[in-house]
Amino acid sequence: MANTYVLYADGASRGNPGNASFGAVIYQDGKVIKELSETIGVASNNVAEYEGLVAGLRFINSIDANAMIEVRMDSKLVVEQMSGGWKIKHESMKELALIARKSHSPELVSYKWIPREENTYADSLANKALDIKIGKAPLKQINFLTERTVSEEVPTQIYFVRHGETKLTPTRSFSGGKGSNPPLSEVGITQAKKVALEIEARKPEVFIASPILRTKQTAEIINEKINLEIQYSDQWIEADFGLWDEKSPAEVAAQYPKEWDLWRAHTDYAPPGGESYEEVVARVYPELEKLADTYPGKKVLVVTHNIIIRSIAKIVTGAPMESFFHIDVSPCSITTVNIYPSDGLQVLVGFSERSLRP
Repeated sequence: MANTYVLYADGASRGNPGNASFGAVIYQDGKVIKELSETIGVASNNVAEYEGLVAGLRFINSIDANAMIEVRMDSKLVVEQMSGGWKIKHESMKELALIARKSHSPELVSYKWIPREENTYADSLANKALDIKIGKAPLKQINFLTERTVSEEVPTQIYFVRHGETKLTPTRSFSGGKGSNPPLSEVGITQAKKVALEIEARKPEVFIASPILRTKQTAEIINEKINLEIQYSDQWIEADFGLWDEKSPAEVAAQYPKEWDLWRAHTDYAPPGGESYEEVVARVYPELEKLADTYPGKKVLVVTHNIIIRSIAKIVTGAPMESFFHIDVSPCSITTVNIYPSDGLQVLVGFSERSLRP
């Protein structure tokens, strides 16, 4: 009977891309048999995560080439790509995935996504390795954005527009992607007409929108000015707030006091029947990368929602999950992201900008 090992792997990148490292922990029969960690120079989070996976697979293979391995990672991207659920488009990712498959027989390896709090051991190893390395001799710090000012590289530029107001917006009542689906209010329609003028001036070439009624209406008003084919995608719908939908914060606090306190303090906690912030980030992350892969050098417009755009800001800046509690997005505002093709660098160019056009 084959031996079974459990591999936890993670990566860290301070700058995304920036100084990076990986960590991996290997268990057999519930006991830790090996810790692995190492700095890898300048790399993205995804590359660091793959490096942790490869290191763990190679170690297990070196001691038991016929072992069964269950890989557990909080990287939805790596788990889905290695499981065959998501297509791999980045060449660097393709190469790392191929190396991982060659590190141990693929038919002996299974993959499982886990929440971040279940992967703290591997994460701590990665960050400890990075802290020690920097403490001994600081790694080269690269100002990636400054380099682009002297480069002819053309990024994919993405304009994320939040929809206009609905009847629920002024009271900040919950309005999720699978909830009551209210239409734009008169104020929301006016906001959409105003942002349409700004978007017209920016001349997007691709138009994507969430199919929820309020985003669809906002997109249609904008399209009166830019006249593009609108691609509706469920991947850009708002977070699901479950049983809290249509309720105000005061109503939720009164009816669900324990759940309300947990949701306000923990980004991995989901409203009853809904999605957590971390689940939304895991959903949005690959979609952001797909935009750059699919539309290199293009200007892309995405009409979407508050929590989705907050997720974008967190991902692009590499901020911790707790940043969600310090970010807000105005109705019909524009958040702009550049993604560069050579290394996938993501840059937040503008956030929650309101149109000043009359």
